[in-house]
Amino acid sequence: MTTTKAPAMKRRLNKDTKQNRRVPAWVMIRTNRQFLRHPKRRSWRMSKGNE
Repeated sequence: MTTTKAPAMKRRLNKDTKQNRRVPAWVMIRTNRQFLRHPKRRSWRMSKGNE
């Protein structure tokens, strides 16, 4: 991908970057380690989000 991106694409990538976080530690503790990872995790090499 190029450095020059359309503003709409930048917004989408920014949103996807914010969503691509691990499950917080307090959630793991509170749910007795039932939720260790979430299904929307995304590798930056494999997919660029919802393009």
